[in-house]
Amino acid sequence: MPGVRDSPAPMPEALPAPVTDSHTHLDTTAEYTGFAVDELVRRAGAVGVTRTVQVGCDVASSQWAVDLAARTSSVVATVAIHPNDAARLAERSGRAALDEALREIEELAGDPRPDVVRAVGETGLDYYRTPEGRGRTAQRDAFAAHLAIAARHGRTVVVHDRDAHQPIVEILDAEGVPDRLVMHCFSGDAVDARVFLDRGAWLSFPGTVTFPANTALCEAFDLVPLDRLLVETDAPFLTPVPHRGWPNAGYLVPHIVRFLAERRGLPVADLCAVLVQNTHDAFGGPWSAWREDPDNAC
Repeated sequence: MPGVRDSPAPMPEALPAPVTDSHTHLDTTAEYTGFAVDELVRRAGAVGVTRTVQVGCDVASSQWAVDLAARTSSVVATVAIHPNDAARLAERSGRAALDEALREIEELAGDPRPDVVRAVGETGLDYYRTPEGRGRTAQRDAFAAHLAIAARHGRTVVVHDRDAHQPIVEILDAEGVPDRLVMHCFSGDAVDARVFLDRGAWLSFPGTVTFPANTALCEAFDLVPLDRLLVETDAPFLTPVPHRGWPNAGYLVPHIVRFLAERRGLPVADLCAVLVQNTHDAFGGPWSAWREDPDNAC
């Protein structure tokens, strides 16, 4: 679990070329690591992680992501109600409260600044934490609503999928598969990977792919075309080997990239170039890279 160490994980060797952390939570990571957000961005940039996708999970964190992206050139934002938050909100405060939250998410999704909001997410389904009942109904309805919001504003959709592969496919097929679909923290096997690849998705691999027991996830990675591959931290969670037990952070992405490059038999620099291009394609085009000067301060 994050926070069990008294000090942050050490900095790895810098990558030979830039990459992007396609999914992180800098607000929560700052709480777990004790680093300020600008220091987390600086540390990531110092090892070659020069772009970051900051992910919203409710109205407050989505607004925070938008504000951060507006003042930090290397960061873009996603906005959404996380499926577990959608379930809790509907159960505790009623469906009207969820509808109001979705209305606020739509306002954020419509931000006209090109390098601020790039995606709607993380949305989707989480059947691990939410049992059958009204909570799952709220999740399914919220997922469909997020897909519609993304379509209206031309945004990428970032999907959270926990023990819900088939229901997610059913909703995607019923509502219409987005033009740009990212399966965040991909956790399925090779069969699941093929299902989402057939729908044009990018599959984003977190630190869990480095865990020795995750052979099914590695087999899924083996069949992903290079142009459909992303990497992420989901920080402060899912810390890669060799630093399990520490809070995760963007500056640990090099461990994931080197693991995947070795497994695919690619030079690390070549994989870095692929990952940057894929992130641009998945999130609607390039945005500024981190650079260590006053103009990039958070």
